[in-house]
Amino acid sequence: MKKRLSLMLVTLMAFGSILAACGGGEEAAPADNGTDSAVTTPAESGEDAAGETPAEGADSESAIGLTEATDMTMNPPGAVNRTDSMIIGTVAPQGVFNPLFHQTAYDFAIDDNLFSSLIKVKADGTYENDMADKIDISDDNKTYTFHIRDDAKFSDGTPVTANDYLFTMKLYMDASYDGQSDPLSWNVVGANEYNKGTAKDISGIKVVDDKTVEITVSDYDAMTQVNLGAVAPLPEAYYGKGYKQGDLTSVKQLNAKPVGSGPYKLKSYSAGQEVDLVANEHYYGGVAKIPNVIFKVTTDTTNMAMLQSGETDLDNVTVNEDNVEELKSMGFLDVNVLKNNGYGYVAMNNKNPLFSDVKVRQALTYGLNRAEVVEAAYGPYAEVINIPQSDVSWAYTADKINTYDYNPDEAKKLLDEAGWTVGSDGIREKDGKKFEINFSATADNPVVDALIPIMTENYQELGIKLVTETLDFNAIMEKKDRGDYDMFFAAWGLTPDPDTTVYITDGAQNNSGYSNPKVDELYAKGKKELDLDKRKEIYAEAYQQINADAPEILMYQRTNMLAINGRLDGWDISPYKEYQHSLSQVQAAQ
Repeated sequence: MKKRLSLMLVTLMAFGSILAACGGGEEAAPADNGTDSAVTTPAESGEDAAGETPAEGADSESAIGLTEATDMTMNPPGAVNRTDSMIIGTVAPQGVFNPLFHQTAYDFAIDDNLFSSLIKVKADGTYENDMADKIDISDDNKTYTFHIRDDAKFSDGTPVTANDYLFTMKLYMDASYDGQSDPLSWNVVGANEYNKGTAKDISGIKVVDDKTVEITVSDYDAMTQVNLGAVAPLPEAYYGKGYKQGDLTSVKQLNAKPVGSGPYKLKSYSAGQEVDLVANEHYYGGVAKIPNVIFKVTTDTTNMAMLQSGETDLDNVTVNEDNVEELKSMGFLDVNVLKNNGYGYVAMNNKNPLFSDVKVRQALTYGLNRAEVVEAAYGPYAEVINIPQSDVSWAYTADKINTYDYNPDEAKKLLDEAGWTVGSDGIREKDGKKFEINFSATADNPVVDALIPIMTENYQELGIKLVTETLDFNAIMEKKDRGDYDMFFAAWGLTPDPDTTVYITDGAQNNSGYSNPKVDELYAKGKKELDLDKRKEIYAEAYQQINADAPEILMYQRTNMLAINGRLDGWDISPYKEYQHSLSQVQAAQ
């Protein structure tokens, strides 16, 4: 019984099968949560997805694909004897175990197993029913009726009801909601009144019976069914005890004590160490084949050794030629090297006067030798990108895109034009202020290790001083949330649909403070358009504008390397369906 990790053979428009057929059911959110469009990762090991197009310069036969374990007799006894559990290596989660509020890929991977929604993503980026066994859509596409499975229960054994869905939607529409979703954009009738506190209920959501809920929207778009269907109902009896309209404090206080309807439930959580899950005996999809899943915190300096010793069964390992060969040489690991649906970037705080001038942002992009950084970090397993979209997407374009090839002379020219002149000490200054950038970097990060010396040297040549601070990823996210940063390095894991709030003015996922009314208009237009060819044209124009504005320094699209102990079978992984969606179906080979 040997697994085959599925490759994405054709990329389909995410909503195509949704609106085409009732009951058709991601990252529109990471992979099965349509309420978020992207998920933040530390950029060196978190973009775990897969594809099939080789990175530029890589040999397609050797670089991309699945290499299965060749000698299971080399498997360490500790792993062989672990028949009732699997251990997943991960970057430390923030401990936000609630799908309304999580923002990192690592909380997301755990929440994917604690909570389930009405629909779920498939390997090709389309959707299918999950907790819903039927979905009806009115002829005008404005009323969506979800029929919840009769056997759907929460981990405490209580049934999932239409009232729980309504309650969860109230949390999303609450004025104090500050998660990364943009629920008012779903256009649910009555949501604005509830948000403003002028209504106690959402008039557009009708509970037909215990297992049937009807949602009416004032207007629909390409993501309407995904957004509504990807909501993971929370039990009102548990989360609603202290909830008062306008205050989600009591709900957030339960982030580390989750109750959901997914295949697993939380057993214990040790911050910075591990998260232990146990199979949910009430899960409607059947009890998970491996009853215990442990997410153990690893780093790039420990993950290879822990895989080799059998301490972990799965981990994302930085892709480079040495690591690929070392993992393959262990014999008992399946090594999955496939293209990622995501990208790494250097964020610039556009609200900081240092970066408010587009010429400065362009100069910082021209003045950084991105190709050298990418080559140093990944060799043939990544390539420089220039738009915020991966080339596994139907929305990708290279048309009329500035590649910002390394050009320090052009960078200096732009800085001069922006009024930053070189001072007597060699550092540029303007209006009495020195051009000094504080860069927040994660520790033990091979990409950062490659980036910092190159960026420091490149920017010094431009007359810019780079000051770096080393923090853990969660601390950088906290600085980002406060707006207390100049630059940091991270990555976005993308979704089947290009709709996002990352570049929308005041968007829920806008980390940089970037604002361009034209881009806002194009994203709104692209979301509304239902014709795929027309949507592609709209998003191409948006990417061209973002490319010209350079709100952040786009770095690379990489391949991912997922190392999995060969004793585990049953995975179903693609660019749109990450490993965590397979956990309940995985079993230990006999």
